[in-house]
Amino acid sequence: MTASPNLRAKLALLAALLTAASGGCDEGPAIESRPQTVLFAAAPVPALNQRSATVSATATSGLPVRYSSLTPLICSVDGGSGVLTATASGTCTVAADQAGDTRYAPAPRVSQDVTFLLGDTLAFVSAPSMSLYDLATVTAVDAFGLPVRYASSTPSVCSVEAVTGLITALSTGDCVVVASAGVLQATQTVIISTPSGMTAPGAPSGVAAAAGDASNTVTVRIGALESGGSPITGYSVSSAPPGIAATGAALPITLTCPSSCAGHAFSVTATNAVGTSPPSAQTDIVTGYDVVATFYEPDTQPNNSMFVGSLTYDATNGVVSNLRGRLSESMTGGSTPYPNDTMSWLSLDHQLSSVPVTLGGVGGLLVTTFLLDGTNTLSADPTYGGTDGWAPGYGMGLHYGYPGANPGNAYARIFVNTADPTAALAQAQIDKLAYADCAPCGMMGASCMTGTTVAGYGTVGTMGGYPLSQVTTKQ
Repeated sequence: MTASPNLRAKLALLAALLTAASGGCDEGPAIESRPQTVLFAAAPVPALNQRSATVSATATSGLPVRYSSLTPLICSVDGGSGVLTATASGTCTVAADQAGDTRYAPAPRVSQDVTFLLGDTLAFVSAPSMSLYDLATVTAVDAFGLPVRYASSTPSVCSVEAVTGLITALSTGDCVVVASAGVLQATQTVIISTPSGMTAPGAPSGVAAAAGDASNTVTVRIGALESGGSPITGYSVSSAPPGIAATGAALPITLTCPSSCAGHAFSVTATNAVGTSPPSAQTDIVTGYDVVATFYEPDTQPNNSMFVGSLTYDATNGVVSNLRGRLSESMTGGSTPYPNDTMSWLSLDHQLSSVPVTLGGVGGLLVTTFLLDGTNTLSADPTYGGTDGWAPGYGMGLHYGYPGANPGNAYARIFVNTADPTAALAQAQIDKLAYADCAPCGMMGASCMTGTTVAGYGTVGTMGGYPLSQVTTKQ
């Protein structure tokens, strides 16, 4: 009797589970349940402005210890090595866990505090030159990537947009801008000079267009404008191809598109008492989005496989770029689910695939980002149901190159609705989401953790995992 493909897959998975090596990851339920404890070595004491340190803990069982940060706003930690990276001043609390194996029960969690003291990390780039009624943008950068907000401490001289840093010169004198990031502050003085005369405005520059908060809208801003020495009385925005236009006395301006704004670019003119500026250069609609995809894992509850990331979508050209984020490893961590989990997470920073599709009558892109800078993830051998070395499909979930060395890759695949990225996904779109984790903590022997649906790819994941949802929000 010949075994069915599904039966062969289950047998391969069972064999993989029985032969799994620890590699610092969970090995399954304890059988002998011997007790074990975890002990930290002395805590490191970082010097002033030292941003990295290493903690060390050992288990009495001799099994590898996994680390996690309990204060992610202060520090991150490499789960295997214990290397800490500080993102702000304060007390970094690190947890150490040992999940047990067939001989040892899980160890009680222990934690250790490490204090980081960092100097000022917030600084402005060069100040713009401005005359009365001009617009210009200031930029301050936080070394740890914290969001920066702006304010004017001289409101009679200038106003400043809190998020963008766009200055409007209201009178001559010293415009003092305050930037804040967390508890840090920095200031910059911009001198507002007297204009030499009055002319029509110059062409606006630094124009940016992004999806609006409502469907089929786009919001247009500018980054700088020479006023011509006369107050700006209005702005006009027009599209290419033509057909979408709007005017307003102030920026930003939000336009409503007849159906979809996709495929259009936009330019801006400004008007004062003397005349109207030349049009700005055309700008594409470029918007940042956050995305969370959840894959239900029946065997690792309450932990699921999660992809939490971001992307940039150019709606003018229909292109997704910079899809990157983190993929959780549901076989790790304790009993607290996301977002307060202690799972290990992989950084998927390499968008290597974007495929046009129509799913449920909706056009879009299946976009995939990888752990390694190469697509080889799953076995390409047809004997094991392999596809092209990574694309989701029927198979046993064996790692690429099996039975040779495992490259240890992983990926997550999402769907981007090119007409409206924030629209709720239909089931046909959810069915085409997928992930595969062939990194050490996503392995069961030679089998990788995967998540797929029968409707989308002919099989569910190697441990029964399947895509449950995807939520996309505008940044």
